[in-house]
Amino acid sequence: MISILYDIPSTRFSMAKPSSADGRTRSSVQIFIVVGLCCFFYLLGAWQRSGFGKGDSIALGITKKDADCNIVPNLSFDSHHGGEVSKIDEVDSKVFEPCDARYTDYTPCQDQQRAMTFPRENMNYRERHCPPEEEKLHCLIPAPKGYVTPFPWPKSRDYVPFANAPYKSLTVEKAIQNWIQYEGNVFRFPGGGTQFPQGADKYIDQIASVIPIKNGTVRTALDTGCGVASWGAYLWSRNVIAMSFAPRDSHEAQVQFALERGLPAVIGVLGTIKTPYPSAAFDMAHCSRCLIPWGANDGMYMMEVDRVLRPGGYWVLSGPPINWKVNYKAWQRPKEDLEEEQRKIEEVAKLLCWEKKSEKAEIAIWQKTIDSESCRSRQEDSSAKFCESTDPDDVWYKKMEACITPNSKASGGDLKPFPQRLYAIPPRIANGAIPGVSVDTFEDDNKKWKKHVNAYKKINRLLDSGRYRNIMDMNAGLGSFAAAIQSPKLWVMNVVPTIAEKKTLGAIYERGLIGIYHDWCEAFSTYPRTYDLIHSHGLFSLYQDKCNIEDILLEMDRILRPEGSVIFRDEVDVLIKVKKLIGGMRWDTKMVDHEDGPLVPEKILIAVKQYWVTGSNSTSTQ
Repeated sequence: MISILYDIPSTRFSMAKPSSADGRTRSSVQIFIVVGLCCFFYLLGAWQRSGFGKGDSIALGITKKDADCNIVPNLSFDSHHGGEVSKIDEVDSKVFEPCDARYTDYTPCQDQQRAMTFPRENMNYRERHCPPEEEKLHCLIPAPKGYVTPFPWPKSRDYVPFANAPYKSLTVEKAIQNWIQYEGNVFRFPGGGTQFPQGADKYIDQIASVIPIKNGTVRTALDTGCGVASWGAYLWSRNVIAMSFAPRDSHEAQVQFALERGLPAVIGVLGTIKTPYPSAAFDMAHCSRCLIPWGANDGMYMMEVDRVLRPGGYWVLSGPPINWKVNYKAWQRPKEDLEEEQRKIEEVAKLLCWEKKSEKAEIAIWQKTIDSESCRSRQEDSSAKFCESTDPDDVWYKKMEACITPNSKASGGDLKPFPQRLYAIPPRIANGAIPGVSVDTFEDDNKKWKKHVNAYKKINRLLDSGRYRNIMDMNAGLGSFAAAIQSPKLWVMNVVPTIAEKKTLGAIYERGLIGIYHDWCEAFSTYPRTYDLIHSHGLFSLYQDKCNIEDILLEMDRILRPEGSVIFRDEVDVLIKVKKLIGGMRWDTKMVDHEDGPLVPEKILIAVKQYWVTGSNSTSTQ
């Protein structure tokens, strides 16, 4: 199986002297790729370390046999880059020691002890509260003993190794709701939920009887208070991708379980600050007994959902207080309370011009209006409060308010069904809403990233094999990397840095992809070991004068799985600094020329995180 990793015909890499400048460039690149990576990528041979299929030694043997590392033993960049690269290995790298075992599941900005020092009102204490500079850890977060590579998709949807998230509380607290079951050395996820104990598929069928899920019209979804994300897990087979979030709470590992299953999820909550998503982004939003007080605070949380829903998008609410007249006894709540709760929800929905499409059993579905002009006149007549901000996408640490976000004409326009949407011109670009990004810019970007991704696949043959399920693009731009790598086997978290010159995340969603705003001077809202592959294009050039590069690299190490891979693409001088720091991080690296040749100053740095666990110095190379 591992032989697919580096199955490159030897005839492509002739050692004969080239007859032209183009030949010299091509030969140089080819030889460097062969030699530099043949030794390096045998480290990936242990990717089968799942504990359930014992192919490690066979795979490693095949890889070593196929990769002759003695073709050209002493390549360097000296002839191209003025000697700086040659000096990188002359200076000892700072060695980063393992953190204490108690930090195995450390989430810096959602640390439990720090959280308890903040007010509980409006879930403030469950929001992001990052450590000050003097409290940041400068060590490597260890994997727990027994950690294994997760199962490949689609098996991972239903099974998670117990050692990777050894928390049984949900198996007890949610036993009758069919969320999760403990079976020997694995957790099994039967697909149930609080509102759908008989399975997510049947529940989604009920929703699909009202919402056009089958035809690709609905592609992006937001699941608030997602639990273990079974709703999103079962939407995947219907070509719908859900961004799920839940707080880090007493249930310990909801989001961690979601990501171990191979599902998009982040730690998050509807609290006092806006969600880190662009306006008019999602085709559908969902709450299944998520315990969010929708009618409270003058409908503030419903107004935030309205901000992120595109015109014509749907909101699904199941559980209390829907159909309270029938269900109040089962819920063991006073019917007066439930009646008032639903009254407030209906009142806010009317103010937002949402049309109720269905209310059946415990599921209610509203649709956001497409006719924003007539809606606006009605809202003005009702003296509704409109948000003062002129930029509905300016959300990072911005206070959430009970105000209505006007629909932006720039994001208006018909979206094609998915997958045609992936390469169709996003309305935000067609309408000129992103300064400096034209239709030609968009199309050129797509061509460029198709070329880059093809080059990546030649370097790392596992890229399209299903080995990497959870992928992150740390500086996503227009989402063209994610579009070029698009496959049912994987998903990409497209991160648009808050300091990026252009706010492109809305256009990424219009392509049928998902993502999030984030400032990489802080930790990401996820558990350790939740991404298989990280892509970083120009990120360190962007941040080199903004915060400590060391902190960003340590955060990458925290969220990357053992034996996970990183692809850095940046200017060579920046990558030299990065490579020096990585030298003390238990990563194995190789620098590779740009696919257009060694004279291009942009280079590629490939890295693999070694396998090691708490209390052990062993790695995957030993």
